[in-house]
Amino acid sequence: METIRDPLWNNVRVDAAALRLVDTRVFQRLRFVRQLGLAYLVYPGATHSRFEHALGAYHLARTTLGLLAERDALTRVADDEPAIARAAALLHDVGHYPFSHALEEIGVPHHESVARPLITDGVVADILRETIGDDAPARVYALVCGRGESPLQGLISGSLDLDKIEYLKRDALMCGVPYGEIDVDRLLNALVVVEDPATGRLAVGLREKGLSALESLLFAKYQMYRNVYWHHAVRAATAMYKRLVDVAVRVGALDVARLPAYTDEGILHALDEPVASPDASPDAVEQVVRLAASLRERRLHKRALECPAAEFDEDFGAWMVSDRALTVAVEDQLAREVGLAPGELLLDYPAKTQMLGLDLPVLRRGGAVARVTAAGWEGAINLPTLAEQLYRSARWLRVFAVRGVALPRERLLAVLHLPAGELRARLAGGEPLLRG
Repeated sequence: METIRDPLWNNVRVDAAALRLVDTRVFQRLRFVRQLGLAYLVYPGATHSRFEHALGAYHLARTTLGLLAERDALTRVADDEPAIARAAALLHDVGHYPFSHALEEIGVPHHESVARPLITDGVVADILRETIGDDAPARVYALVCGRGESPLQGLISGSLDLDKIEYLKRDALMCGVPYGEIDVDRLLNALVVVEDPATGRLAVGLREKGLSALESLLFAKYQMYRNVYWHHAVRAATAMYKRLVDVAVRVGALDVARLPAYTDEGILHALDEPVASPDASPDAVEQVVRLAASLRERRLHKRALECPAAEFDEDFGAWMVSDRALTVAVEDQLAREVGLAPGELLLDYPAKTQMLGLDLPVLRRGGAVARVTAAGWEGAINLPTLAEQLYRSARWLRVFAVRGVALPRERLLAVLHLPAGELRARLAGGEPLLRG
């Protein structure tokens, strides 16, 4: 057993099998992928990596499984399930792109899909088969994706998964903000393995006395999104990075298939002097160079307009989330109409499904097991309306521009309210979007 010193959890003890996984090239790459992407441009301490986060998640898995074993809560769980869960906690982020989640917003495959061959083939798979069993790679990957049959799936992906506890605590610490306060000890000590009343199968649940600690987790997540993850300058940098990589792929300076192999610095280095295809537009190549230099020098686009999601109906801006090509086309047309070049005006409307999602079995004080969901639980958690209000208050529509421009607010919002089909028709017909 090796001990690794960690600023958040102090001593992280790593067993021999996990240490072999840590020493693989697949895992070591995570040292060079920042946990919070470009947030370090706003919070200078946010340079921590996916590497230490993954070690922290593994540490929480070992701790939690030890507590469950002490209480004989694993007696009906297969002997190798704890090892599968520990491996999944360690490996859950190996598919992340450089600067973490940002690139998933431009339509590239999700990091969990990227992780499949990294976990089920090659040296990682060999170690899992040797140390756990022949079917270990597939079972570990299933847990990482949230599709495992294991009773311990909830530790890896769910309402109170250990990944969430770890990143909220670590991100708050490294950013120097007081928003990630979670009653971790209470949460971990309240975890149980029970028969889920909804499925009849064993699952990770929570003792009723731990519900207040769960509330601390849910509100910490909301506060971190509002104040860190969706901070306006973080989102400006993210929007610029998304456009940078998007254009670089289109001009042949980057290969989508190779994106998961890059580190943060590796991808920026590749774009400092991009090697584009011979038929690439010079203007597009210049856009790549300009955006890469701006990120290097922290010359971020500024807010030209912003509105809270609370001002819009639920369907507003769906195309900004799901249709990257249309979003880029609208951005560039708007830029031309206000005297800017392509890439100098960017739209941002982040999306997060179930920010305060809740769905897990709870062991009541009388011994009965009930399922608590987002529909709430009288006297403990009542989330339906509250969750939506918190989400809409954290989420903002923003228009970023390279310099101050006069945007006709009402006309611009009217454009952004248009359905995707009408926007495409206007663009195809060469009609101005901000017409009077």
